[in-house]
Amino acid sequence: MKEKVYLDSTIPSYYFDQRESLNAFAEITRRWWEEMTDDYELYLSDAVLQELNSGNYPRKNEIIELVSTIPLLPLIPDLEQVVEFYIANYVMPRSLVGDAVHLAYASYYDIQYLLTWNCNHLANANKRKHIRVINGRLGLSTPEIVTPLELFKEEDA
Repeated sequence: MKEKVYLDSTIPSYYFDQRESLNAFAEITRRWWEEMTDDYELYLSDAVLQELNSGNYPRKNEIIELVSTIPLLPLIPDLEQVVEFYIANYVMPRSLVGDAVHLAYASYYDIQYLLTWNCNHLANANKRKHIRVINGRLGLSTPEIVTPLELFKEEDA
């Protein structure tokens, strides 16, 4: 059985990003996508699609096409309560509700990995313990929140 990966919007957007300052991240994203996506079950949420559709991306149509076959996790009312609990317990600031939504989906649906390039509010070692404590209070699992760099499979020697 394949492990599950929830993709936040940074992953498909970086796949096509052409800014020089993000070139290394974009290259790693493309390499991960080309080499690793078959090894995992990928998931998105409607929140990801909304972010991608509302963002100002030069290659928006290609980004949307890239994720068009990835299954969407259902939005259920419980997720809103999880997001509010995250905000009330300072897991994420209210101004970054999108990050809380991504974490809520991955946690609620027991996804093993939340894949992101957001290292300020998600893939941040200083936040992991806090997230685990809050998810424990909610009775939710806590995904490994990682960048594509951390989710390559080990090659056989």
